[in-house]
Amino acid sequence: MFRVRWEDQALSELTTGWLQGDPTQRQAITGASHQVDLVLSRDPHNTGESRSGRRRIMFVPPLAVSFCVEADGNTVSVLQVRVFRHGP
Repeated sequence: MFRVRWEDQALSELTTGWLQGDPTQRQAITGASHQVDLVLSRDPHNTGESRSGRRRIMFVPPLAVSFCVEADGNTVSVLQVRVFRHGP
């Protein structure tokens, strides 16, 4: 199991997206963030798509999450979060 650590910037982005959402969006964001924790704690090396360096990105609608496995090999850092919405 990996320890998942959310950077301050990622927490701020997640909070902003949640505060801007309606009740349905807030529920989806909360559920997706829990899913991110679960997936990253189990197998971050095979999750999402690779990016430059050690960075990876995963999509758990309505979230896009940038993360990396730290050099200690036990910690996953969530670096950035973007909330995306469908529709007008």
